[in-house]
Amino acid sequence: MSPTAETSSPTPPTPLFDGAALRAIEAAAAAELGDAHALMARAGEAAWRELLGHWPQAMRLLVVCGPGNNGGDGYVLAMHAQQAGRKVLVLRLPGHAPRGALAERAAAGYAQAGGRVVEFEGALPETELIVDALFGIGLSRAPDADASALIDAINAHPAPVLALDVPSGVDADRGYAYPSAVTAQRTLEFIAGKCGLRSGAALDRVGALALADLGLPRELYGIPASAHWLRAGDVWRWLSPRLRDSHKGRNGRVLCIGGDHGHGGALLLCAQAALRSGAGLLDAITREAHVAPMLARLPEAMPRAIGEGDDPGATFAAANVIAIGPGLGQETWGRELYRYALGSGKPLLFDADALNLLAAAPRRLPTDTVLTPHPGEAARLLGSDTATVQADRFAAVRALVERYACTVVLKGAGTLVAAPDRIVRVIGAGNPGMAVGGMGDVLSGVIAALRAQGLDAFDAASCGALLHSLAGDDAARDGGERGLLPSDLMPWLRRRANP
Repeated sequence: MSPTAETSSPTPPTPLFDGAALRAIEAAAAAELGDAHALMARAGEAAWRELLGHWPQAMRLLVVCGPGNNGGDGYVLAMHAQQAGRKVLVLRLPGHAPRGALAERAAAGYAQAGGRVVEFEGALPETELIVDALFGIGLSRAPDADASALIDAINAHPAPVLALDVPSGVDADRGYAYPSAVTAQRTLEFIAGKCGLRSGAALDRVGALALADLGLPRELYGIPASAHWLRAGDVWRWLSPRLRDSHKGRNGRVLCIGGDHGHGGALLLCAQAALRSGAGLLDAITREAHVAPMLARLPEAMPRAIGEGDDPGATFAAANVIAIGPGLGQETWGRELYRYALGSGKPLLFDADALNLLAAAPRRLPTDTVLTPHPGEAARLLGSDTATVQADRFAAVRALVERYACTVVLKGAGTLVAAPDRIVRVIGAGNPGMAVGGMGDVLSGVIAALRAQGLDAFDAASCGALLHSLAGDDAARDGGERGLLPSDLMPWLRRRANP
């Protein structure tokens, strides 16, 4: 599949915001409108339109409202539905009546329209659609026992769920989903996109994402973005047609290092991905046993066997960028090559065992280095654990940048790319089928190839992670997610890399 016209033109990066930034935008918007309730009225009306657009036949609606402003948005939606003749019921937790002038005013409007409110007593009534307006962006701790029981009941109910702004139980800043968190079929965000809804466990809770900007003037978004969300069209920010008089030397020379005994496939995947992503020349340093198989599978590569104590200096000197780690191992052979790479003065990409060797002896690295850890490797690099990394992926990637002073790609659902003094980028592509050994080796080759073709470390990592994820999505559409192999991405990498 070739990129469509829709995806082959650059688009401005999509800004994402954390809770503090969004509250500042909301305050500016309220001042601009002269009435804070006007913003809530717009949000509730937008939610009602979203409901009509996706569940127009739903006549029985259950709107679960919390006591704060997210609940106020739900009351406004419920008022519109009541006035339109739908059978509406608002459900709230005992003792959780609206608090604050805005939520109270919204609840009063619903009551004046003839709306009914009941308290949760352990079970939900029959309904055709549930609207989740329980918690919003302010959630920073696990729901208490009563709220957890209500959330669990929502998830157990057969009706689909529309979440307003944030599925309740999801931290909109961190992407963390508490043990009790609503699983929505669709989430309508208000004003602007939230960082935490696009990475980590939140992706299993938000369903399809939609945005209602509430018609706010763009100048209200002068607050700096907390992150940027990259999607298909952003590839063309960095990739353009090649000049007619291009030659292989102009397209960069990548050196891939790895493939200790029994791990030659990892290096082969890395090398093949680098060539499919446009590298002009590809050298590989590996064990002698892997040279012939690599040439048989990838005759375009130039593999060289290096033994322990051999001098690889000439091969290092010729490279424009070095990708080290796939299948490298942590024995004497791998450690020697790792030390050569550190002293080479070349732009470096560390993956797999190169990351483990770095974790064993942490050091600040040249700023043009790229690290590509998965959460487990990230935990070792930080002296932490995987659960802590996944609980706040944004904090983890920033901590890695701070510790190692270079570009970091934190792999996983909603891959994050960060670098010193740069806004974090969130990759808006990829699928669960890519959770298989060898996918990271492919990513290393893609990023190294783009780096060799002239992109700086941060842009090569960003474009490479996006290109890799898009190719994975293409391959999954072609044959399904389950059983997807890293080698299945190769033809799609080529297609995605060409405008």
